[in-house]
Amino acid sequence: MAAQPVPHPSTDKKRVKVYELRNNDWFDRGTGFCIAAFNITEDGQQRDPRVIVESEDQPDRVLLETRINKEDGFHKQQETLIVWTEPSTGVDMALSFQEAEGCAMIWKFIHGIQQQYHNVNAPDDSLSDDLAMEMPNPISLPLASMANLAEIESQMRGLSGTANGRDALTKYVLTEDFIGKLIPLVGDAEDLESLNDLHRLCNIMKIVILLNDTSIIEHAVSDECVIGVVGALEYDPDFPSHKANHRQWLEGEGRYKEVVRIEDPQILKKIHQTYRLQYLKDVVLARILDDNTFSVLNSLIFFNQVDIVQHLQSNANFLAELFNIFKSPLSGPRRKKEAVLFIQQCCAIAKNLQPPSRQTLYNNFLAHGLLQVINFGLRHGDVAVRVGATDILVSMIDHDPQMIRNMIYRQLQDKQPPLTDSLIDLLLVEVDLGVKSQISDALKVLLDQGPPPQQEAFAKANGEYAVRAASRIPPSADPQQDNFLNNFYESSATKLFQPLINLEGRATMEFSVQQASMFTYLIEILCFFIRQHQHRSKFFVLNNDIVLRISQLLKCPEKFLKLVAIRFLRQLISLQDEFYVKHVSEKRVVGPILDVLIETMPRDNLLSSACLEFFEFIRKENIKELVKHIVENYRDRVQALDYLDLFKTLLLRYDQTGGFSVNMDYFIEVDDEPRRRTNIINPKTGALMEHLVMDQAEEEYWNTSDDEEDLQARPGSRASLNGESPNTKPLVDYASDEEGDENLEAGALSADEDRQNDGPRKTGENSRGVGPPPERLSEKRRREEEDEDDLSKMVQHKRRNSTSASSNSSAVSGVLRKKKSISGARDAGGGPRKIAISLSPNLKSGNGQSHVRSDDEA
Repeated sequence: MAAQPVPHPSTDKKRVKVYELRNNDWFDRGTGFCIAAFNITEDGQQRDPRVIVESEDQPDRVLLETRINKEDGFHKQQETLIVWTEPSTGVDMALSFQEAEGCAMIWKFIHGIQQQYHNVNAPDDSLSDDLAMEMPNPISLPLASMANLAEIESQMRGLSGTANGRDALTKYVLTEDFIGKLIPLVGDAEDLESLNDLHRLCNIMKIVILLNDTSIIEHAVSDECVIGVVGALEYDPDFPSHKANHRQWLEGEGRYKEVVRIEDPQILKKIHQTYRLQYLKDVVLARILDDNTFSVLNSLIFFNQVDIVQHLQSNANFLAELFNIFKSPLSGPRRKKEAVLFIQQCCAIAKNLQPPSRQTLYNNFLAHGLLQVINFGLRHGDVAVRVGATDILVSMIDHDPQMIRNMIYRQLQDKQPPLTDSLIDLLLVEVDLGVKSQISDALKVLLDQGPPPQQEAFAKANGEYAVRAASRIPPSADPQQDNFLNNFYESSATKLFQPLINLEGRATMEFSVQQASMFTYLIEILCFFIRQHQHRSKFFVLNNDIVLRISQLLKCPEKFLKLVAIRFLRQLISLQDEFYVKHVSEKRVVGPILDVLIETMPRDNLLSSACLEFFEFIRKENIKELVKHIVENYRDRVQALDYLDLFKTLLLRYDQTGGFSVNMDYFIEVDDEPRRRTNIINPKTGALMEHLVMDQAEEEYWNTSDDEEDLQARPGSRASLNGESPNTKPLVDYASDEEGDENLEAGALSADEDRQNDGPRKTGENSRGVGPPPERLSEKRRREEEDEDDLSKMVQHKRRNSTSASSNSSAVSGVLRKKKSISGARDAGGGPRKIAISLSPNLKSGNGQSHVRSDDEA
């Protein structure tokens, strides 16, 4: 066979957009200029036909370069689209041309290459060797008639199982107008009431659509075929006893409402085609769609929507007529309603567009008065119109909230009611919970002034860090935003939270479903304001007594409202702001939470968990003001819950510190989180002192120093008793709080010491009659050692409780005086004497008995 003429390459560059399918969504890779040409080798041969797109912004960057190396790899859709699948990656690609002429020129070159592959039996020398491919054999199906339906279905099932068979079947369906031949058979089978034939026609039509060819699908939804195609699909053999009513739905003339007449017939055709494709995808074929067919349907819908939106936003006359509907007094309410719903559909379509196209659409709408349309829709009596207006607003806020804020700033400058007032009015009266949720989110986004400044960054001690942090201080707030917020808190905030303010003096806390949901959204918005608008929200909360009003909801029978109130109070204390902590204490709103906890505590549920978490946060974060308030004002209720470790710990901490006269950090358990402390209180002097981070070894040393002093005290006392001068000052001064302790310390002296002192003695006045006979020496020494150990323990106890140096000196002098008196009495008598030891009352109670001992003197 003679070689086929090589198609002339397209050297003219055509403006085009490159799209790539990602996750069933078309991603815009950029805009550029497209050419289709051969790659010229060194020997001058034309090889590897390619389609190349160079970037419009950066001419040196190539957006796309793909080889034309597979028959039927490229497909033309409509007049400006060429789609294909990359053989190397399997990614679906598309070229959307600005002009139909450019698309036709590029397609002519691509189609010529594909026809060349189709006509040759062997690869041509002028083309790459890897372009050779197996060509599917032509097929022929039986004549489309009632009698051949079973055989046609069988052959089509067999052919659709292989790739070559699908390609051959696709060509046959297109060239023979097979769909057009099947449509009349649907009416014939219905007239004959032949259910089996109708089921076979449904299966055949499914096979045809699932061939996944864009040309077949476009033909199936055309005006002349769509009714017959969906008519055949009404008789699904999977549901033999049921029949769908697709034709009745699509034939309804009332489905298409033309608010403003669209003159372009091609746009009208695409609007109808898009509606049918969506119905086919979402209703008719929803159960049987595979991924490939689903992707093809989405692609067709997406590109149709792009063309429709581009046409509408570039048509200034159309937009002017559309928005004049809301300005003209002659327009009826029905037409205004349809205009709002039309704009809602345009905004819904715009969600699938690329951000630049979406921005252009919204800017055109705003320039023609979209905010007036939203205000009209939000105040409309029909819920469908309110939903439509809310949907338009949310779509624009999701795209660019600053754009809406700028429009509100302009309204305030023109002394017009701002958009937020309309949102507030709708939130307070709307019964649809979905609309309420959308309005609540819209208000929070519009009144969001960005993240609050981080104060911790400037509290560092490192000067260099502080300088660097200061250099990164964000710029001052936008004055327009400040003016907007000031206006909102002066006039709109009171109106927004009026239902909460009106709770004052209310006897019953029973609300309807709409009222209860309204309180939920209002408190959620208020929590957001407290986080974002710190100073303004403080004044508003204080001025309107909001905390006390919300605490009234704790008496509601609905548990979810109680949870909302607890969440709000938890939000306040979580800020750890001194203003809110004192405000919560002054309003005494913790008591109702304790009542709710006592009421629900036998059961483990969300309400009891929220209450416990509230108090656990107070304990864990060591909020002393609230702990003191809770224990002092609600001690009986806390004691009723002291079987829980949480409340037992709160009581113990408070009692240990006596109302937090010293810093509570001394009594924190080891497993608690570290506390942020800058100053601590000296437990002895009560004065503030700087908190120093001490090494662990040093802390252990100071903690064990008392024991070391005890060890030093004992040898000192023994040395003084073993012959040293009685006037020697002890190493440690021991304190005594009672006069009876002097007798105790004097009476503890042993007889061995008295025998070693040879100085002059005086007779003691406390001697009594003759005692029992002398004890054996071993028994006497053992008892002396036991008494001496008891004395050391008692003296140690007294030393720990000492508070003044004067008491210490008096105790020591008392010991020395009694020591001299006792020694003199024994020396003067020259014989055995009985010594009576009188113990103090507290010592008697501690030891359970008094000790009386007789000593023999040599």
